[in-house]
Amino acid sequence: MATTLLSSNPWTRRVFFLFPRNKTQILTTHHCCNPTTEMNNNDAAVVSLQEWQGWGTTSPVPAMVTQIAEDLKLLEKDFDSQMKFGRAGGKLQGNIGQQEDKKHRATYKALPDSEEKLKFFSARQIACRVIGSKGYLCQKCWLPMEEDCMCSQITSCLLFPGIRFWLYMHPKDFLRQNNTGKLLWQIFGVDAATLCLFGIPEHEQIMWNSLKLAGRSNVWCLYPNKNAVLESVENAFGQEPDANNEVTSEKQLKVDTTQHFILIDGTWSNSAAMFRRLQDHAKSIWGDEDLSCISLNPGTSAMHKLRPQPSWDRTCTAAAAAGLLLELQLLPRFSSIGLDKQSEAIEHALTILLDALTKRRLRMGRSITRKVRPNKEVINPNEI
Repeated sequence: MATTLLSSNPWTRRVFFLFPRNKTQILTTHHCCNPTTEMNNNDAAVVSLQEWQGWGTTSPVPAMVTQIAEDLKLLEKDFDSQMKFGRAGGKLQGNIGQQEDKKHRATYKALPDSEEKLKFFSARQIACRVIGSKGYLCQKCWLPMEEDCMCSQITSCLLFPGIRFWLYMHPKDFLRQNNTGKLLWQIFGVDAATLCLFGIPEHEQIMWNSLKLAGRSNVWCLYPNKNAVLESVENAFGQEPDANNEVTSEKQLKVDTTQHFILIDGTWSNSAAMFRRLQDHAKSIWGDEDLSCISLNPGTSAMHKLRPQPSWDRTCTAAAAAGLLLELQLLPRFSSIGLDKQSEAIEHALTILLDALTKRRLRMGRSITRKVRPNKEVINPNEI
C-alpha cells in the first residue's frame, strides 16, 4: 500500500508517493547513435546522466525529474505490469495510467504556489516523455530509430563563436518528433545551441548565469511581442562599430561581444507564458526595462507544409534561427564570417526532417498536410 509524504521544506515542498524500497529497479536503455547502456540492478538510476544528456542537454539530471521517474517505476513495480504509453512520450495507459493520473493531480493540487506547480508540471511532462521514448526514439533526432532516424544525413558545422543560441523549450515540445529546435544542436553542438527547458530550475539557472555574465546589451529574444518595442536585425546590429573598437577577428568578437539569442520553442499558445517568465526574470536582474526583442523579415519554411503557422510572419524555431543568420550576413559587420553557410546548413536539415516526417506519415497512411487551426487564446501552461 502506498503512503503519502509531504516535504517540510517550503521551497521544495511537494507530495511524494512512497512504495516499499525492497523492490529492485531494473532498466536497460538503448540509444541510437550512442552505445547501449545496461545499468546495475542494485543501483540503477531510472534516468542516468548519460541517457539524460544524450537527449541534447548539458545539465545534470534535474532532481524533480529523477524523483518523478523513480515514482513511476515504483508504481510499475507495485502493479507488476509494464508501463504503456499511447505513443512515444504520450499519455500513460491502463490501470497504471489511471492510478498515476489521480496521484499526480493530488500532488499538483497540494503544492503551495504557482511556481511549484509549474516546476512539477514541467518535470512530470519530461519524466513521462523520457521513459516513454526509451528504446524507441533516437536520442539525437528524436525520430523512431529503427525506421526513421535521419542522423546520418545531417551535416554538422561550427557556428560563428560570436553567436550563441538558447533553445527555451516548453516541456510539451521536448522529444516531439516534428520539433525543429533540436536541429540546432545537432548541427552546431550543445555549447553553441543550448537547450533550456521551461520550468526546470537546473536548466533555467544555467541559462541565466550565462546571460548575466554576458550583460543585458548582448541578450536578445526572437519573439514577435506585440506589447514591446521590436528591433529589426538591421537596427540592432547595422551600425558600424567605432574605429577604435572595430572587430578585427572572430576571436575578438567572441571574447568581447558574444550575442546571446533566446529562441522560444513551443506552440504559439504556450509561448506567451514562456516569454512572460523570461521578462520577469530579466527585470529581476536588470531592472524595469524589457528584454530586447528582435523581429525578422517575413519568410516561409519548408516545415509549413506539415506545421502550419497562425500567420505567415511566424515560422518554426529552426527557420527563425536560419533567418536571423541570413539577415546578419547581409550587414557589413558580419558579412565576412560565413553566416550564410551556417543558415544553409539549418535549411538543409529542415528539408531532411520534412522528408523523414513525410515518409513516415505516408507509411502510416496519414495525411502529409495539416489543417490550419485557429489562433486560440493563451492558455495557462500550468494546467494539466
